[in-house]
Parts: sequence; C-alpha cells; structure tokens
Amino acid sequence: MGKILVLGAGVSGIGAIQLAIKHGFNVFVSDSGEINEAVKIKFKSWGIIWEENVNNSNFLEGLDWIIKSPGISPNSLSVINGIKMGIPIISEIEFASRYTNAKIIGVTGSNGKTTTAQLTYEIIKNAGLNVGIAGNIGKSFAKQVAEESFDIYVLELSSFQLENIINFAPDIAVITNITPDHLDRYNGNFQDYIKAKLNITLMQNEKQFLLFNSEDTVLGNAIINNPTKAIKHPFGFKIKGSSKTTFKEKKIIIEHNNSKTMISTTSFPLKGRHNLLNAMAASTVGSLFNLSKDSVRESLSNFKGLPHRLEHVLKIQDVNYINDSKATNVNATYYALQTINTPTIWIAGGVDKGNKYGQILPLVREKVKAIICLGGDNSKLIEFFYKVTDVMVETQSMLEAVKIANKIAKRRETVLLSPACSSFDLFENFEDRGNQFKKAVRNL
Repeated sequence: MGKILVLGAGVSGIGAIQLAIKHGFNVFVSDSGEINEAVKIKFKSWGIIWEENVNNSNFLEGLDWIIKSPGISPNSLSVINGIKMGIPIISEIEFASRYTNAKIIGVTGSNGKTTTAQLTYEIIKNAGLNVGIAGNIGKSFAKQVAEESFDIYVLELSSFQLENIINFAPDIAVITNITPDHLDRYNGNFQDYIKAKLNITLMQNEKQFLLFNSEDTVLGNAIINNPTKAIKHPFGFKIKGSSKTTFKEKKIIIEHNNSKTMISTTSFPLKGRHNLLNAMAASTVGSLFNLSKDSVRESLSNFKGLPHRLEHVLKIQDVNYINDSKATNVNATYYALQTINTPTIWIAGGVDKGNKYGQILPLVREKVKAIICLGGDNSKLIEFFYKVTDVMVETQSMLEAVKIANKIAKRRETVLLSPACSSFDLFENFEDRGNQFKKAVRNL
C-alpha cells in the first residue's frame, strides 16, 4: 500500500483524498490553517490522520507522493522539504488523470476560461454525450473520477492547478489568452505564470489538439518559444492556414482536415468580441467531436452566461447595474469596459495582484465618469486614475458603494462592478462580492 500526503483540506484536497482511499493508498493530510470541523468528522469516518496549523508537515517520511492542492504556495515548507527529500510532488489534476480513461478537454487562460469551459460542456452535453465538468468549476476532478463514470471531462484549469504536472495531457487543450495575473504568486515574474499556463500542452502528443487564441500576441509568442507536439488550431478573426477557426458575417467558420463547418451566431446572447472568441473555441471542440453544426448552434443560442460575468442585475430609472465581480484582473475589466457603450460609474478595487493599469487607461478616460474605490487599500487605484476622472470616491462597504453610485448615475448610464482585483480583503470570494452587489442594488 502506497503512502500519500495531501497538502490542503479544501475542495481539491478532499477530492484527492477520496480518490486515493478508493485506490488503497494510506493517506495523511496536512493544512497550514484550521480544518473545518465537518471535514474532520469526515476524515475520522474515513480513518484519515490529519494535522492543522502546520507549515512543515510531520508526515514527510516514507511518502510515495505529495499531492499539492492549488491553494498551497510552492514556497510552503512542506513542499520545499518534500523536494529536498526527493518526494514527487503532483497536482490533484495530475493525480486524478491517472485513474480515468475518459477523453479530457482542458481549458485555461487568464480570462474567459470559465465561460468557455461551461459553454463547451453544454455543447457536448446537449448533443447527448456522457460528459462531466470539473476543476476550477464545480466539483474537483479527483472527486468526480472517484464517484462518477463519465466518458468525457471538461476541466477548467487555473495556473495553480497546472503546477506540478508530470504526465497530464488533455486530448484537447484550450488556451483563451494570457495576460498578467496572479503575479503575487509568481514573485512578479510573468514568464513563470506563462510557463504554468503552458503546462496544459507540455505532455500532449501528435494526435492531441491545442486550440489557442491567435489574437493574443503574448500567447502566440509563448507557443512559438515553448514547442508542443499537439496539432495546433488557432481561433481568431484574422488567421491564415488550413487548420483554424475564424469569424465572418456572423458565422463561426471551422476548417480542419480539408472540411469547412459554418455555424451561425445570430442568436448567441453574450455580447463582446471576447465572448465570440470563447464561442469559437467551444464550437471548435464540438466540431472535433464530430457534433452536428445544428446541435452546436442551438447550444450557442440557448447559453445564458454565468453569474458574476457581465451579469445584468437591474435597470433602475434607466440606469443599468452590471455585476462583473469575476473580473479579478485588469484584462477582464478591459473586456467589460470595451463592451459597455454608455457613461459608466465604475466600482473597482480589492487585493492588487501586481496590476498594471495602463492597458485600460484609454477606456477609463473615454467611458468612466466616476470611480468608486472599494478595497482595503485603494492607494494604487487612486494614484493611477485620479487625473483622468472627475469623481473618485473611497469606500470599504458594498452597500455604501452602491448607494454612492446610485446618487451619481443619471439616465442611460451604467453602474459597473468590475474590480480588476481579487476579493479577499473585504469578501469571502468573488461570488460573495457579486452577491452583495446584487443584494445592494435590489434594495435601492
């Protein structure tokens, strides 16, 4: 019986534990914080030994593997000492992939990966195939492999989940874009972040596919500098070549193996160029699975989008309130501002992840009439934008931010929550932030 240490007792860690137990491993758990009492009860019923509030695990001796949850820093003492002792350190994604023969579609990117993964899942599911969705969305991959028996998995994968990859190779990898994000995790080194993202294609073979956004020059250069064995299939608005997905006259055009498939987007409900790119990627996956274009088109038409992603909340006295709480980096906020065509009151701020705001400066100057800073420390936002907007207000409460926005906004204007920062200073997560925004708007 092998011996495994799981670092982290959150969703990812618990899924890895379940799968490890199913396959007869002797499992230990270590968490640098406190473990939830309900989780401890579960561990006790499983016969699991655990430790909490520990930065350097006491369980490192005699291990076959360490499975590192995505939230665990590479600089954790347990990780550093495990490496020194020669213990292989793998991700939950890597571990789970070893115990399934299902086809895997992996979706990553700085922005758009959740929408693309969900849309891909719905296209495949609506075609009647046996498909599950996991990773950074829904259940952990390991938990699904332990409990379910899907023929296909769609995995949304963050850079954190793609660290510690050894053999993981999705049948179809999708990269939506790469822009600076999570630089606090990578010590400010953008190249390390890019490398983590490109782990999605690191072990792919000549029969597998890499779909990538050709509009993104950073991504394109990264693929050139990090060769892959996979069949490369770019998607975008201006591409040459025989294997590609483009867009013309409201149709997605997929070309592969000397065949051409055209899918109408006239009824696709999501707005913005970025969402068309997401639809191109998802439709291409459908085409590679030989799904009918009518089935794909119907799924596109019925897709409602996801909460906290340019989500229309209410129109009050002809003012639109939009919840884009999922915009946790500058590039996501760029897409939001690009999509909106009215004067905007922008609610922004939170935990800065090494943000570079220059990218959105022209859009802020053009469209934003007021900025409401909502964060524990708003100094960087204020310093960067105070010269380009007439009104700038600081607040540390969503209720107050929405009330101020309501006073400032006039007819045919938009109040946009698109923070460009993570949420952990004032909120539990981006969902909590978005839900508080919606509640505050509905209480106006």
